[in-house]
Amino acid sequence: MACSTRALRRVGTFSQSWLRGLRQAARCSQAQQKGQFSTTSPSTQKEYAFEMACSNIRYGVGVTAEVGMDCKNLGARNVCVMTDSKLVDLPPVKMALESLDRQGIPYQVYDQCRVEPTDESFKAAIRFAKEGDFDMYLAVGGGSVMDTCKAANLYATNPSADFLDYVNAPIGKGLPVTHTLKPLIAVTTTAGTGSETTGTAVFDLLELKAKTGISQRALRPTLGIVDPLHLISLPERVMAYSGIDVLCHALECYTTMSYTDRDRPSNPQLRPAYQGFNPISDIWAQHALRMTAKYIKRAVYDVGDEEARSAMHLASSYAGIGFGNGGVHLCHGMCYPISSQGKKFTSKDYSQDYALIPHGLSVIITAPAVFEFTAPACPERHIEAAECLGVDVRNVKRGDAGRVLSDRVKEIMDDIGTPNGLTELGFQSQDVPNLVKGTMPQHRVTKLCPRPFQEEDIATLLEKSMRVF
Repeated sequence: MACSTRALRRVGTFSQSWLRGLRQAARCSQAQQKGQFSTTSPSTQKEYAFEMACSNIRYGVGVTAEVGMDCKNLGARNVCVMTDSKLVDLPPVKMALESLDRQGIPYQVYDQCRVEPTDESFKAAIRFAKEGDFDMYLAVGGGSVMDTCKAANLYATNPSADFLDYVNAPIGKGLPVTHTLKPLIAVTTTAGTGSETTGTAVFDLLELKAKTGISQRALRPTLGIVDPLHLISLPERVMAYSGIDVLCHALECYTTMSYTDRDRPSNPQLRPAYQGFNPISDIWAQHALRMTAKYIKRAVYDVGDEEARSAMHLASSYAGIGFGNGGVHLCHGMCYPISSQGKKFTSKDYSQDYALIPHGLSVIITAPAVFEFTAPACPERHIEAAECLGVDVRNVKRGDAGRVLSDRVKEIMDDIGTPNGLTELGFQSQDVPNLVKGTMPQHRVTKLCPRPFQEEDIATLLEKSMRVF
């Protein structure tokens, strides 16, 4: 059977990564035998292993109707149902509650999850969870709802914990989760965040004026429900901005640093959820890119295109599995202060009660500049990502990798009507220093950038993102 040169290079990349890990494992084993380091003291060795972790996923039209049976099967006696004030009266929540009713499962509904949550909204949900003494959680909504429910479950099951105990360092303490959480079923109603597959909960820390989060494998939902019925009435802009979040999840995951470039932790328990690209995360990221390239425009502009919207729903989960293990880098690191400090922008199909930059939009707005910057560190991976997005790369030179991928991202942004840069989101050049200040502490993601950077580099990327097209 014929095999393309590019396919051979992919095999070669995997083989090199595997051999590198094998050599590092051998060195670690020899060092342990010689007493050069122990499993309880920091190691100077490079990483040689990665872990694959993922929630169970159930996909199918109408599967939300099964959640009552799932709760019964898990022995639930008092379920906390979390959603937001808009969704509470819409079919996804009604279907879930009817399912609980049919099985006679007692529950209480919390419908105050904030779109783009803050530490204050997290704490309000945590108080509700602590007071309710729940033995199971059911989240019905987009990433904001699912993230809020994860946080409520985490802190209600360890009520003595301080809020910053589990928040990612250096903003919080970043302590490992050592207690047992209650089962959580996550019913996703958007096609973007992939939160039904990940152990991440992101929020806006108001005092810092930047987003941060909690990233722990223990937060992963017990079961993620992907039900295409919930996308039938998803508004255009919500579909667009959640869809481009899928794009960035997959692109950043594929272009992170390699897992073998990280320092090996002193204890397996301390391995981060975001590990760097690896042979498994690559598979999910590549497939999510191909699906997004094929279906995103159709899904945004044709609410009746069930094939396209269903495919984007799956692509979201695929990308979630990929980046939930491989990670993301600068686009997400920079999006957190953009989202937090953007106090002027409002969008059709989102709440008009307060200014809000939807998460996917805050991520994609710097992507063209970011991928031009990171391409010199791993040009082959940027070219392969462009190929997954439909670019003919047969004659692309390594030195053009960043430009080619950046141009393709711009095409997709233009196709789905993305605002033209940070200026259209309400920012000006004088805002750059504060945006840089909010980016630099985002170590959970920025440390996975394949290319070293300084504050000056982030400032340059933000300036280049003031206008995109």
